[in-house]
Amino acid sequence: MQNRYGRLASWIYHLDKPIGHSFGDLEYYQQRLADVDGPVLEPAVGNGRIFIPLLERGLAIEGFDASHEMLEYCRQECRARGLPAPLTQQTFEQFRYDQRFAAIIMPAGSFQLITETTSAMAVLKRFWNHLQPGGRLIMDIDPIESIIGEAQAARSWTVDGSNLLTLTSHRAEVDYRKQTTLSHLHYQHWQDGTLQSTELDLFHLRWWGVDELAFALREAGFVEVVASGGYQHGRCPCQSDPIISLEARRPD
Repeated sequence: MQNRYGRLASWIYHLDKPIGHSFGDLEYYQQRLADVDGPVLEPAVGNGRIFIPLLERGLAIEGFDASHEMLEYCRQECRARGLPAPLTQQTFEQFRYDQRFAAIIMPAGSFQLITETTSAMAVLKRFWNHLQPGGRLIMDIDPIESIIGEAQAARSWTVDGSNLLTLTSHRAEVDYRKQTTLSHLHYQHWQDGTLQSTELDLFHLRWWGVDELAFALREAGFVEVVASGGYQHGRCPCQSDPIISLEARRPD
């Protein structure tokens, strides 16, 4: 399956990136949303790593994800904290809400999961349509080098002493024309030395140039596009930045 985040992939993601775990993005989004007066939407909400801390701070935030398994982790974590879980299972291409949002956020490069350029442009326009006049879109992208570079080959996690989860990654293809990569992600669950289950995910990503994505945002109708490096708002991205953020506004 492509970019599916099934049972094992979601389990490993939740172990590796628990609620509140930050790469600098949690603090950045808290800062950028501090003056937002209105509802916030997080597409590709995942297990709630960012979503739940923002919910705990009192933001009126909703989220959606294509993965049922990831949403279940997010719901469980909300229940454990006595929080509401305004979550739905939807896709980038077809999500729909009756209300408009004051902000839409996409931390951790989730926008790069949309690999077809025409689809990506349609999603940007869909974001625009779901924002209030004056509403903001804030998203992260990875630098090109981190996407086309060799992926970490093998990792493992031990759970409750007897469960071993492994992830083996193989970069199968880099398409410089389409600006996409394909990795084969092989997940395994072992218990007391016996293989219990496996999953194979065909994981696709699309990389973007900063100017290219800024142009795409303007084409979708956004204004005041600002690119920032290293979660320092307003600082022009540089070669060494591990992450690049773009922020844009729907006109009033």
